[in-house]
Parts: sequence; C-alpha cells; structure tokens
Amino acid sequence: MSPLAENSGPDIIAAVIGLGSMGLGMAQSMKRAGLDVVGYDITPAAVDRFIADGGRGVATPAAAAKDADIVVSVVVNGAQTEAVLFGPEGVAHAMKPGAVFVSSATMDPAVARDLAGRVEALGLHYLDAPISGGAAKAARGELTVMASGSKQAFDTARPGLEAMAAKVYELGDEAGKGAAFKMINQLLAGVHIAAACEAITFAAKQGLDLDTVYEVITASAGNSWMFENRVPHVLAGDYTPLSSIEIFVKDLGIVQDMARFERYPVPLAAAALQMYLAASGAGMGRDDDSSLARVYAKLSGAELPSSTKEPLSL
Repeated sequence: MSPLAENSGPDIIAAVIGLGSMGLGMAQSMKRAGLDVVGYDITPAAVDRFIADGGRGVATPAAAAKDADIVVSVVVNGAQTEAVLFGPEGVAHAMKPGAVFVSSATMDPAVARDLAGRVEALGLHYLDAPISGGAAKAARGELTVMASGSKQAFDTARPGLEAMAAKVYELGDEAGKGAAFKMINQLLAGVHIAAACEAITFAAKQGLDLDTVYEVITASAGNSWMFENRVPHVLAGDYTPLSSIEIFVKDLGIVQDMARFERYPVPLAAAALQMYLAASGAGMGRDDDSSLARVYAKLSGAELPSSTKEPLSL
C-alpha cells in the first residue's frame, strides 16, 4: 500500500458493489487506507460480513453510490456491470456529478467502450479497470489493475486504486484497453490451467508419485504460475471453488468472440475452452477450475487423490 493510500483520509467515500471474495477484500483494503467505504451485495449475508468487519452496508446499489466519489463494481461480466449501472436501483443515476465508476469485471472491450460512453454522457467518469491476483491479494491490497480511461477518471479513482493494488497499469485514455489486456491474461491463464491439469493427470495415469511430480516440475522449466497454484488442489483432492470452471467458460468464450471478429486463430484457447465446457456439462461448473483434472481422469481412467471432504459435483 502506498503512502498516498494511507493518507487518503475519511473525506473520500468509496462504494463497492459486489462483496464476494474479491470485492470484500477490495472494500477492506480501502477501509484500512482510511476511506469511508460502503458496500452492497445481492446476498445480504455478504453485506452483514462487511458490516461485522466495521464497514457500512446498504440495501441497494443506488444507496451505496449516492454520496460516493468512487464506485467500484466487482461483478462477473459485462451484463452484470450494465445491470449495476442501469438496472433497477442502479448506480448511474444515483452518482453525483464528477464521481468515477470503476469497472473491475472481465468483459469484451467493445462492451466496456459502450458502457463508458453511456456513463460519461451523464457527467460521470468511467475507468475500465479489470483486476488480477485472486482473493488473497485482494484482501492484502496487492492486486494488479489493468486500467484505461480519461485523466480525470484516473485522478478521481486514484485513492481507491492505490489502496487496492500493488500495481496499477495505466494503459491508455480510452475504455476498452484495460479489458483487452485482461483478455490476453485470461487466454494465458485458461490455457495454463488446462495444461497443468492435463500434465498432472497424465502423470497419475503413468503411476508416478504426484507429490514428487509437483516438486520436480516446480523446480524445472516446465513450471508455470498456474501449475504451482492449481496442482495442490488436485493433490489434496479439494475442488472447493477459488476460481470456478464457469469463469473460464465465460472468459475463453469472450476470447473466441474477439478472435473471430479479428479473423485471428486461437487454437490452443479453443481446445482449452472445450475442456472447460466438458467440465461444466459434467456438473462441475461451480467447482474449482482445477476440476479439469477430474475430466481428464474420467476420460482416461487415471486415479487422482481423493479428499475426506464431502464430494463436489461430478
């Protein structure tokens, strides 16, 4: 957290719409930095959790946004972002002039540009600011933010960004650039998870000791951040969702749409998407994305470690 965040002061009001694993950590990080933070979530229990942590909670997005200088939307996709902005009790017509809407959802760059235009027509600022780093980094205020928007949008959002992120990349003055960078990240992340699951299950099929495989690969050139992060879930037989299969059904689907529009081939992303679709179709859509290993195991007869926990869907 930077000194700027620590000195932001209570006069800045930030609203967080979406208090899931990412949004809650982002709200807590801004609160620690001295901002006055109010939160909303469609699930009342999530709001109650934030209140128990010392935050303020409200019953609608509009109520969260009405006095805020910074409104951070931490939802899943473009459709949900549009609903946060323009749906019943949406924030767009509740925000005060000159406030900034910070969109952290992963979406098609064209959707981000459209939403930005509609928001800016109301005298508001829009920052296209998808995030990366996971729930643990969100809780520590150490996210990576890939942001694009006007200078005014960046300036207004700065205290919140500094509180939530270890790295803020300023990628241009036009909404959509941040979204495009995030989709490149998601292409790689989705393919790397699929490759990690394919590799560890192939090792199981050969009867190798999987703990030793993990030790050797993480010390070798074939390692990746996703192998190192996701394979322990497989070794533990624990598919509790930290990032779900459906996230990559969505994100690699967006990659396919973008690539088709550009007439650009993405065969590796396409193959990975088919595996996520297979996992979702098998009932694992809400399980951890490392569940791809279970699909490979079912297809091949490989045996993976099991957990004493109640089994997830399969």
